[in-house]
Order: sequence, then structure tokens, then C-alpha cells
Amino acid sequence: MTATIPVLDLGPLREGAPGALERLGQELRQAFTEVGFYFVRNHGIPQQLLDDTFAAAEHFHAMPLEDKLALKINEHNVGYMPMRGATTRVNAVGEVALPNANEAVFFKRDLPADHPDVVANRRFRGMNQWPAKLPGFREQVLAACAAFEGLGLSLLPLYARALNLPADYFASFFTDPMFTLRMSHYPTQEPTAPENEFGIAPHIDTSFMTILAQNRIPGLSLRLTTGEWIDAPAPEGALLINGGMLLRRWTDNRFLATPHRVINRSGRERYAIPFFFDCNYDAVMAPITEDGSPARMPAITYPEFMTGYQRTNFHHAAEKNEEKVQLQGA
Repeated sequence: MTATIPVLDLGPLREGAPGALERLGQELRQAFTEVGFYFVRNHGIPQQLLDDTFAAAEHFHAMPLEDKLALKINEHNVGYMPMRGATTRVNAVGEVALPNANEAVFFKRDLPADHPDVVANRRFRGMNQWPAKLPGFREQVLAACAAFEGLGLSLLPLYARALNLPADYFASFFTDPMFTLRMSHYPTQEPTAPENEFGIAPHIDTSFMTILAQNRIPGLSLRLTTGEWIDAPAPEGALLINGGMLLRRWTDNRFLATPHRVINRSGRERYAIPFFFDCNYDAVMAPITEDGSPARMPAITYPEFMTGYQRTNFHHAAEKNEEKVQLQGA
């Protein structure tokens, strides 16, 4: 029988109902050991905010290409990535496919110019790049980031209890969490497109937690542990959440990082606004073993992991890395 994506109702937790945390922790553990994805209902994020953020993504990608290229993605993974600007390699599932048939723009925490990390040019802690011709766009993006970050923080006690840890175990790791909001545009793919061309190729995320507002345009599917691919439904009012490589590593491979992909053959333009939520920049993620035995992999930090990932998957980062190698060898 095909597995279904579990649904966690956060209503009792938000209301402080007795036993809600323990029950949801058990449900989360089951979700991450069997499927790797779960839905949340009664999450507290207004549908209007999500609708307005989807509209903002559509407005951004409707801009002329030269306006978007003026915000071209940089070494901090902030800015605009053109169509087919990434190829899924390091986190690929199966054969490496053609460059992904999507364009995207990335935003992180909105740091001011005088922030110490900006001044020091710490990787992945740069300033956001904002379009000049979209009134209200910046405010909408920041409102969405604040809402998703708040939800992510509220879920941390569930992750702790799912691992049989004290409810506040992750709190100190997420006092200034890293996050990325990606606004993606997937044009419709023609039936004649090559077999190994995807909107985004089969992959696993990098993140501790990915929060995805449900898209009314189909295209997302995930691969079960049996190898079967299933389409992700879009229940009204629910958000879809999954874990990535950092969660899997942090849990000593106990929690799944489930492969997924996007193929847009809907005949319509598709937009997505995934929010990738991670721990503090300098937090050391030492794998949490079940019985205190030695972990499978060493501890790692966010910048250590993401630097290698970006250089492998994103064309702009690979090009810059190649330039550095050439300069060093000159």
C-alpha cells in the first residue's frame, strides 16, 4: 500500500493542550522515519499573507530580464538566478540531469550595511538585493520570512521530543537562525522536452527544515523509501514541511531526507516559495546518536556545508571558484 504524507494538527499545541507536545513529537518521529515529509494544519500563518507572497513572486519574475539580471546572484546566495542557472549534482538522486528549467530569486535575513557580518564579508551573511521597480515587494518578502521563521521556531520542541530530548534542546542553536526564501518560477515544460530535463531534478534539500506553501499548480512529487514516486497533494490551509541533508546528518541519519522533484506539464506557469530554515551561522551540528555511541559523520557548521554545496550546484559559484583556482595558479 502506498504511504501517505502525515498531517500534524498544531491547533492543540498552540492552545497549550495537555499532552499535545508529546503526541506531536511522536507523530513527527513517525513522519521522519517513514516518509520524510509532513503537513501542518492550524499553523497560524494567514492564507492572505501566502497569497500575497505568491503574487509578489509572480510580479518579480514578470520583470524584464535586464532588471532581474541587475540583481544577479552572488557568493552569499542572494539575488537572481537565471533560467537553467543550476544543475543538481551534490544532492542529486540518480543520474545528473540537464540544468534545472526554473529561474529563482533568493533572500536571506535582511542585514543592514553596518552589520558586523556584512562589514566582515562573512559568506552567506551579505545584504539582500531588492528590485527598485516593485513597490511593496521588500515589505512582502520580509513579512513572509518573519511568518515562516516564527513557525520554524515553534516547531523546534517537536523535533526535540521526536528525538527523546528535552523540549528546549534546539533553542540555543536557533537564537539567530539562518534562512533563505526562494521565489521560483517554473515555465510549463513541453511534452517534447528531453526526458532528463526537470523543473528541478530529483534531489534532497540541504536544510534542517524546508517549509513550503502549497501550490495550486501541480508538479511536485516525492520518492518513498520503496522507490515509488507519489504526487504531493495540496490540502486546503496546510503547509508542507520536509527535512534535508543537515537534519539527516544532525540526527545521525535517523531522520529521512526524502528525494523530490518538480515537473511542470500543467500548461500553466508555476511559482513556488520554499523557505529553508537552518541553525545559527556558527552553531556546531554534532550528530545526535540514539544511544550515545560514536556518530557516523563529524560535526559541521552551516557555512562549511553550504560552501561546498553551492560551488557544486550553482553555476555562478562554480565559475567564481574556477576563476580563483586559475588566479592562484598564475
